[in-house]
Amino acid sequence: MEKKYRLKKNMEFKKVYSVGKNHWNRNFVLYTRKNNLDETRVGFTITKKHGNAVIRNKIRRRMKEAYRLNFHNVKSGFDLIFIPKKNITSISYKELEGSMIHIMKIARVFKTR
Repeated sequence: MEKKYRLKKNMEFKKVYSVGKNHWNRNFVLYTRKNNLDETRVGFTITKKHGNAVIRNKIRRRMKEAYRLNFHNVKSGFDLIFIPKKNITSISYKELEGSMIHIMKIARVFKTR
């Protein structure tokens, strides 16, 4: 994913947390905020409660891949932050991908056909 599509700086994350709206389902919390840009930027946050660095990086890689494969269906002009819940370590990749799509539909940032 190109750098212009990522949230990297702490201030960007803080702005989304403070001004944005949060949505949740069984596996994720999603913070959304309109960014008045032509592209949607995304960030992934994983706490140490999920396990050691190997487990956290595995979860992050799965989330990034699921988002990358569905990136073309996301509406433009938003900042998104995905935060997985504790049970995310025990679900399969397909369940993770379905849950990410579900939470984006709840937040109304996923294009429905």
